[in-house]
Amino acid sequence: MICKRELVATLPNNLLPRRHDYRLDRKTFSKDLIAGVTVAVVALPLALGFGITSGASAAAGLTTAIIAGFLAAIFGGSKYQVSGPTGAMTVILLPIIHSYGINAIPFLGLIAGAMVILMAILRLGRIINRVPWSVVEGFTAGIAFVIALQQLPLVFGIKKGEGERSLVVAWHTIKNAFSLGINWTSISIVVLTLAVKFTYPALARRLKIGFHVPASFVAIVISLGVVQIFSLKINTIGNIPRNVGTWQGKTIIASDVTHLLWPAFLIAILCAIESLLSARVADGMVHTTTQEQYHPNRELFGQGIATAAASLFGGLPATGAIARSSVNVRAHAQTRMAAMLHAAVLLFVALLAAPLVGHIPAAAIAGVLLGTSYRILNPRSLKESLQTTKGEATVLVVTAVATLAIDLIWGIGIGIVLYAVVHFKKKN
Repeated sequence: MICKRELVATLPNNLLPRRHDYRLDRKTFSKDLIAGVTVAVVALPLALGFGITSGASAAAGLTTAIIAGFLAAIFGGSKYQVSGPTGAMTVILLPIIHSYGINAIPFLGLIAGAMVILMAILRLGRIINRVPWSVVEGFTAGIAFVIALQQLPLVFGIKKGEGERSLVVAWHTIKNAFSLGINWTSISIVVLTLAVKFTYPALARRLKIGFHVPASFVAIVISLGVVQIFSLKINTIGNIPRNVGTWQGKTIIASDVTHLLWPAFLIAILCAIESLLSARVADGMVHTTTQEQYHPNRELFGQGIATAAASLFGGLPATGAIARSSVNVRAHAQTRMAAMLHAAVLLFVALLAAPLVGHIPAAAIAGVLLGTSYRILNPRSLKESLQTTKGEATVLVVTAVATLAIDLIWGIGIGIVLYAVVHFKKKN
């Protein structure tokens, strides 16, 4: 049997945390604290929403953000990455939970986490990191549409329609909404949330508000206030247990290995690709020097640990999150301590403010996630990308359509093959 010291010795040195990664001084800590609180305010509704959308629960989403967010910050390879539940992961988890049940998650997360750690040990980070940018943009656009479609049950205040593919589920959900009668109260709260989310930043600048409050947080507070003041009958997030990290490993059954290997592989591939993409985007925003750039293999190592641990303790598989990492950079985070503090703030919310959070309207969460999908889509950037070469634009569109119509992994695979064909024709 291998002891802990021997196991650590077998790992490449560049995968392990280093003392200088956690430098603490008053100046950097104060900036990291502000960034951590800011990201936590943004991450809270996203974690709750993605937990619900995945077919698990709001509590599972919050647990994921806390455990995975903290561990990925410690062991990951990026100074600015913030990890947790993401829209892309919900796209994969939704049909898996539908087919195998929520009890499959601990085993799935453990296997997927081990696969991602193995990728790190085999130094596959730089290979995965070379996915063509047109494929990445198409993949991101496809995810944005899928996230938007996933919100339809919350928008209409009904259960999701039958089916596994996003388009099929969306179609059945819309049909059910019309047959049951349109829930105008729920739709109104979605519209209110979106209106506040997109108008508040400009209003804050006009009023010269000196401190930053995320628009998503303001939108949820206002929507919650309207529901409470007018006593509107509307679905809420519901009860959130005041505990984090409940051991779920007892549900693991050895006989499940064979039929869960492929779903676990899909989760591992998505975890690797999205995490490296997010870290790459964060570094690009900061214009980091070569020495300070993130380490792909160490990032995979950290994400593998985070996914396994979160899944075993009541959460879900996680990845690096582009939206939260971007907020972290814009909030002037200095070190990985900001991401660790973001997890600590979310833990504080889970332990002390769970009853209040449980009253948040589900429609408000849908509004926040619809706004998030729009930000992820980034129409202006998408328009510019489509105006590049015809080949690059074709790769982007086909990847997005395949991601939306089939699934994420097929979307990436088809995009890479098409990219290779297009560039092969160019050379010849």
